Amino acid sequence: MEESAAMTPRAPKNAPHRLAVLALPGLIAFDLACACEVFGHAELAPGQPCYRVAVCGEQKSFDNGSFTLTVRHGLSVLDEAQTIVVPGIARPDAPIGRAVLQALRAASARGARIASICSGAFVLAQAGLLDGLSATTHWVAAPLLAELHPRVEVDAKVLYIDHGNILSSAGAAAGLDLCLHMVRKDFGAAVAARVARLSVVPLHREGGQAQFIQPLDLPADRDLQPLLAWVERNLHRPLSLDDLARQACSSQRTLNRRFQHQFGVSPAQWLIRARVRRAQELLERTRLGIEQIVVKVGLGSAANFRAQFQRVAGVSPSVYRQSFGARPRA
Repeated sequence: MEESAAMTPRAPKNAPHRLAVLALPGLIAFDLACACEVFGHAELAPGQPCYRVAVCGEQKSFDNGSFTLTVRHGLSVLDEAQTIVVPGIARPDAPIGRAVLQALRAASARGARIASICSGAFVLAQAGLLDGLSATTHWVAAPLLAELHPRVEVDAKVLYIDHGNILSSAGAAAGLDLCLHMVRKDFGAAVAARVARLSVVPLHREGGQAQFIQPLDLPADRDLQPLLAWVERNLHRPLSLDDLARQACSSQRTLNRRFQHQFGVSPAQWLIRARVRRAQELLERTRLGIEQIVVKVGLGSAANFRAQFQRVAGVSPSVYRQSFGARPRA
């Protein structure tokens, strides 16, 4: 998670904070419901809501595939909203209507807080609101966001990023994390904790979305595939760059260039990631202890293993196993 120290707008005393959720065709229903439920259930006291939530859109009604959505408000709601939440859309590269983009730019210019959930970051990027900022989105869509909007610094490892008046979150449950974070900033931890209990989720989760990223398949470069397959079979060994170059019948310089071109990292960095991916598989599927896993993935010592795992996956091996894996043997 990444957060700036900038203050967010608060509602006047005894007046609910005006919050608009922007519904676009192709929206992800979970993201829309997430924002409505979290902010809709936040109360200072029973019967005293923290937010006045309005769902709005350029179209009052549209077919969204498995259901038809009808919203009560048009884009004019964005003119007075103190906070605007943009849920994700199924086709993140779809062009957004000019009226929507202009409304978002105008809201940002007057100081409204604007937050995206999942691929909603693409909407903010089209409006130019993420230029020069770091932002996140679902890890599957992160490469596309970076490709389409090179002025955005895409970080696919975190659950959410807070720049004060511009916020973004990763996919699915990370939207809950972001919404709870906003409630906590606006009205305090006690209010946010009550909402979290109602949603049956923790108020704060450890790590980022790096722990959820699926390992990459072998690259399109067929010349590298035999080498990578050989490395996967020999992860328990202390492999050096010279070992890899010899196996690939290549010079170290050429091999480094090919890895940088294909993966954007050096062979040594790729090797560490491969070892951590194997460790993730063992934590998920076996009850092996940490010392046994260290031997199988070739990371030397338990201390080095934990450090490298934390750096790549974003959480400790024990937290990862609690989330995804089998219980360790006694």
